[in-house]
Order: sequence, then C-alpha cells, then structure tokens
Amino acid sequence: MSREGDALAYDRSYPLDVRWAGTRTVEGGSIAELTYLAVPSQRRAAYLVRPDGDGPFPAILYVHWYEPQACDSHRSQFLGEAESMMRRGVISLLIETMWSDRDWFLKRTQADDFAASAQQTIELRRAADLLLSQPGADGARFAYVGHDFGAMYGVVMGSVDARPCCYVLMAGTPRFSDWYLYYPRVSDEDRQAFIRDMAPLDPHGRVEALAPAPLLFQFGRSDPHVPPRRAEDFFDAAGEPKTVQWYDAGHALNEDAARDRERWLQAQLGIE
Repeated sequence: MSREGDALAYDRSYPLDVRWAGTRTVEGGSIAELTYLAVPSQRRAAYLVRPDGDGPFPAILYVHWYEPQACDSHRSQFLGEAESMMRRGVISLLIETMWSDRDWFLKRTQADDFAASAQQTIELRRAADLLLSQPGADGARFAYVGHDFGAMYGVVMGSVDARPCCYVLMAGTPRFSDWYLYYPRVSDEDRQAFIRDMAPLDPHGRVEALAPAPLLFQFGRSDPHVPPRRAEDFFDAAGEPKTVQWYDAGHALNEDAARDRERWLQAQLGIE
C-alpha cells in the first residue's frame, strides 16, 4: 500500500465515545451539541441537526471554511442551511476541524502538513460514521458539503470512502500547496520539495475518483484565493456528472450560492 493509502486508513471499530452536551428544540426538529472522538487523540465538537420523526432521513455532512477574520469560520457556518434542510426532512452533522482554531494557520508547520492532512481526512471519515450511525439516517442518500479547506479535504475523503452520494465543493483550490505555501515563506528548493511531498494528497489528483457521484462546484469570480484558472483546473480534473456555478462574489460566496446549493441538494437527495 502507498504511503498515503496507509495514512488514510483507520480502525472503524474504535468507539466514537459521543458525549451529549445539550439539545434545544426548534420548529420541525432539534439541534444537539455534542463531542466525539474524531481520532483517538482528538475530541471534536459538533452540532447534530435532526428532524422530528423516525426517518428515513437524507443526511448531510457540512464542513466549514477557514477565514480567521470571519464570524462563521467554525462549525456554525452552515447552521442556518442545516435548519432549512431539516424542515425538509434532512439530518445533518456540522463538525469542528483542525482549522476551527482562529490561529491554526500560523501555528501549523509545513513539516507536519502531510500528517495533519491525513489525520483530518480520517476525522471526516469518522464524522461520516457518526452521522450515519444516527437512528433514521439514510446512508444511501448521504451528501457532503464543504467550503474552502472543507471542500478540499472532502475530495480526499471521498477518494478513499465512497459513502457520499453527491458533493457540493465551494471555493476550493486544486492543490494544498496553493495555500499552505502562503506561510511560512521558504526557499525555492524547499518550496518544490513541499509541492512534491503534498502532491499525493492533492484534490486535483483525487477528485476524479469521486465519480459517479454528482459534483457541484461553486466559485466566486473575484476570489483572491481561487482565481479562475485554478477553479477551472479543479473542475476539469473531475469526472462526470459535474456542474459548475459562478457568482459575483469573493471567497465567501453569497446568498445566491446558498440558494442554488440547497435546490441542487434537494434534487440529488430526492426531497420534495
């Protein structure tokens, strides 16, 4: 098995050790706060947004973006969307990630980026385990929605885990080095070595493996982190079926994108 194959493997029998912190009732369902063992060495927080009733419920795993100056750069980013989908009978999990820490990018090191990326991929697989273990969750109608790093690591996860039936990939870049080389600055020699070392995990080389799951790519025309050439490169590398939508927006995208992905998810998950 390849280095990256070994790194992305995990023990599905290891307990999730879910601890429920509280639940509040909302119109049409409930929102629970919980923590779980994302990997044996890391406990993560999450929201579980659950409709009333017994199911079966389509399921969505939502994975947030990283923007340290934004007020929603954490697991609550998609909470409003998850509540909207809950009223249509969808159960959702919104998770904490390694980039939920506002200072994460400054604390990380390029020497650790490969190992940290592999661990984050395993954490996403464990989050899928948690979501799909919930009573009434329909594993045949399981969607993945990710923004920024959430989109990129979702591709890595999907390349080794075929459970999602469709993906929404928002404002992701095709190669981790596009962003991980922002900081710290390194020599040209070290830069090229880093690009080579991270290449086995890059979404660009893995996104084709998600087929035949339908993909929706969403990009902003004025995104400074994902210029059109990178976005088109990412989209072109994907297999069919795939759709791309462009918005007059930056990296955060906008309300039009939110409406479009909700409609797309309803169609993919067979929701009235």
